[in-house]
Amino acid sequence: MEHLIDIVLLLLLLVVALAVLFTRDLLKATLLFAIYSLTIAALFAVLDAGDVALTEAAVGAGISTILILAVLALVPRHEKRLFGHNIPALIIVFITGAALVYASFDLPVFGDPNNPVHVHVGQYYTQNTYADMGVPNMVAAVLASYRSIDTMGEAVVILTAGIGVFALLSVPVRRRRQSSTTRASEEDSSS
Repeated sequence: MEHLIDIVLLLLLLVVALAVLFTRDLLKATLLFAIYSLTIAALFAVLDAGDVALTEAAVGAGISTILILAVLALVPRHEKRLFGHNIPALIIVFITGAALVYASFDLPVFGDPNNPVHVHVGQYYTQNTYADMGVPNMVAAVLASYRSIDTMGEAVVILTAGIGVFALLSVPVRRRRQSSTTRASEEDSSS
């Protein structure tokens, strides 16, 4: 039954990704991205990664959607259609995809109890967390101590994103109106 849920969620992800790819309405794309994030959160929950599922739901579907909607208040709703293909970008995407698929062949078998994460790291954390950190909550100890550099990096990414959004939203209203008026007159003259 769990495999059926995984398959349904993965198919839903594929459908939503294709819908985002073909829509030119930025509001629809934003809402589809929110659906995508919620579906990924559900997939994480099915895989017993509750903390990651909650983070994805809060940050991916919640905060990101609100920030993108705020930015959409400053830009036109519909994306301008560009004709032609961006061949270098397409080549980079295919090379990156091929490298990721090639690298996935070296991954250990999913769910195998003899995987390194189950044999070495997990046992160490279970046995030594309280002795090393003095914190009874193992998840908090791992995130705040063993993986503190990673957690700090995530905080820096979120701070940088917040500063970027603040910079975008702090453009004076008069300047935004002038640029939208200029954009509208350019579109009229090009038609």
